[in-house]
Amino acid sequence: MKNVFSGLNILEFTEKFSTDEKCLTYLSDMKWANGYQCGNCRHYKYHITGKTGTRVCAKCKYLESATARTVFHKVKFSIRKAFHIVYVMSCGKKGMSSHELSRQLDLRQKTCWYFQKKVRMAMESSGNHPLKGQIEVDEFFVGGPEEGKPGRGNEKKPLVAIAVQTDTYGIHRCYAKVIENAGGDEICAFLNEKVEKGSTVKTDKWTGYKPSANDFNLVQEKSNSGKTHKLVHRQIMMIKAWLRGIHHRCKNLQDYLNEYCYRFNRLKRTNTIFHKLIVRMLKVPPIIFQRTVSI
Repeated sequence: MKNVFSGLNILEFTEKFSTDEKCLTYLSDMKWANGYQCGNCRHYKYHITGKTGTRVCAKCKYLESATARTVFHKVKFSIRKAFHIVYVMSCGKKGMSSHELSRQLDLRQKTCWYFQKKVRMAMESSGNHPLKGQIEVDEFFVGGPEEGKPGRGNEKKPLVAIAVQTDTYGIHRCYAKVIENAGGDEICAFLNEKVEKGSTVKTDKWTGYKPSANDFNLVQEKSNSGKTHKLVHRQIMMIKAWLRGIHHRCKNLQDYLNEYCYRFNRLKRTNTIFHKLIVRMLKVPPIIFQRTVSI
């Protein structure tokens, strides 16, 4: 596709998507990049209408917009503002809270949060690229210290399993997932989902990792307050600092972990990060949240 937006320059982004019409044209070009197919009868010929980004089937006359059948369907605000939110969440080093987006875009905070949730759903890992090679794994709780409940005994706070793929230069990629407990079944399920079998998995002495020895080269060493597994502990501190500094508090924690990992795993491919996220969002079907969804 021609004219794909690349890079991180906010001035270039603002100029390229300065109007709703330019955004809709971009969506239209990507949606039918491999050729038009009618969403009603699957016919491949169409007519262009006077409305930007909309095509009409030459056979059944079905009219379809660039946003139809995608996560952008019936967005309650300007598509240009929607593009800005996607840009900030993908190209921004730390993303942005719904409160700050509300202030900058003159939208309700809840409106920003709901759309961010849609973006985060598109950021969820496809599962097609498991970590491999040298892996460090650990778990951590999200939330402040709970009196009388040190370590894995903090039962009231969400528990997260994290795995990082390391190389000569440090952390290459990472995945994090909310788990119910630190038992062997939960940990094995996480490793089998996120790590390629046969990889070397380095972790602490927690017994919940022992069943994983059947599928991985398990290396267990005493944590020594995190000094033995420096890279994974550094990543844990970065995630906690990000949650605390940008979002302050968050429900639906997995969505936020998906956002963090999506950006981190593409640090070496930032030129196309916005474009590829838009492509992902075009493949996500329309989402309508109930009022009961917690913020």
